[in-house]
Amino acid sequence: MKKVNTAVEKFILKLSEINAVKFGKFTLKSGIISPFYIDLRDIVSYPEIVEMAVMLLIDKIKGLGFEVLTGIPYTALPLSAVISQKLNIPLIYIRKEEKSYGTAKNVIGRIAKNSKCLVIDDVITTGESKIETIDQLESEGVGVSDIVVIVDRSHDGAKYLAGKGYNLHSVVTAVEMAEVLFSHGKIGSELKNEVENFIKNMNTEGEDKAESAPVANKMTRDLLETIERKETNLVLSLDVENQKDFFEILDRTAPHIAMLKTHVDIISDYDADFPERLRERSEKYRFMVLEDRKFADIGNTVRMQYRGGIYKISGWSDFVTVHMIAGESILNGLFDGINDKSSFLLAAMSSKENLINQAYTRRVIDIGRANPSSVSGFIGFGENAEKISKLKKKIPAGFLLLMPGVGLEKGGDTLGQTYVPAGEAVRGGADMIIVGRGIYKSGDYSKNAGEYRSAAWNGYIDRIKNQCK
Repeated sequence: MKKVNTAVEKFILKLSEINAVKFGKFTLKSGIISPFYIDLRDIVSYPEIVEMAVMLLIDKIKGLGFEVLTGIPYTALPLSAVISQKLNIPLIYIRKEEKSYGTAKNVIGRIAKNSKCLVIDDVITTGESKIETIDQLESEGVGVSDIVVIVDRSHDGAKYLAGKGYNLHSVVTAVEMAEVLFSHGKIGSELKNEVENFIKNMNTEGEDKAESAPVANKMTRDLLETIERKETNLVLSLDVENQKDFFEILDRTAPHIAMLKTHVDIISDYDADFPERLRERSEKYRFMVLEDRKFADIGNTVRMQYRGGIYKISGWSDFVTVHMIAGESILNGLFDGINDKSSFLLAAMSSKENLINQAYTRRVIDIGRANPSSVSGFIGFGENAEKISKLKKKIPAGFLLLMPGVGLEKGGDTLGQTYVPAGEAVRGGADMIIVGRGIYKSGDYSKNAGEYRSAAWNGYIDRIKNQCK
């Protein structure tokens, strides 16, 4: 363990003088029983210590790119206000208690859309309160990349937050504090060792314990095998209104795709022969089928929609898409008693005015994580490689990210659809790209599909190479 610098050492001793570092048995907000407690709330009454904390934080955030900053109430808020004044950087803050009257604003301050915010807090134990704050900021259109704390008392909070797409910076760790206090005779070796062992053995709340686990879902494994065997991560979204066009386009493009995405209710001349014609081609050309039904009702209703009606979707589709607005029980309604079927959950959409926010996205991912037998991954969108990468980091290992809104070049349409270049999407973290009109609206269908296939697959190869560096 590296030795802390003199300024940090003096700060730790000052905290000890005002009894901000306590030893005993303490129940933390997370429910964890800790042999020590770091309480920085009272430092606001000690201007000298506030100044020390502020200068240490400023030193830690040098070189980070941000346009605004915020402090998590209550302890970090006055420190953030001082830092804001010293650096001449705007401050915003989130109400601790939600407001329902007046303007009903819960994020206070002038917020520029897409501005990048630095989050400041006093301590980190699990990282969950940081995520709650970030969810609120991102729902207001504020971006977050970095979090800085005075004391890191977590076991692996930096790893946990990195897995969510955020960087943690800390002035000092709890283990370093214990070492300094021991070296100055403030605590004995037994207490120092107790602190070190506690930190070493503590698991971060919400940590993804399946990080290196094998893929549990058979349908996901089958899809991954198809991708590798055909060397394509292209999904064709074939939204045409009659079977003649549907199968003509499919026959020309099927060699290039790993999966076909359908909206079966668009087909005006659908009949009982459609599923068999589709099955024959899926076996011949070795692709899987995703029906983009976007189920979004109560369990009993979606069960009937999936298994019955005119289309009997469960009989011919490998996967379906699901909105989680009705809650987790929708998955039981769909898949209870059915084997070898799976889903992709709508986590983020590519249309400009969609109502999905970051908090909703995170909750959808949590539900998927808890249901690996019936969820293969997520449909999600990012406007550029950086945002796609951040979304991908939130998704646990073993789940796929499928991305719509992809073109050969960056652009959009008149109906609010945004397009990201195929290679950029995959290099950013998309496992598969979903393409529709770019393939079948003009020109040679096979040639268009081949171009998208090459762009996406080359992006995948580039991503693998970068991961191996």
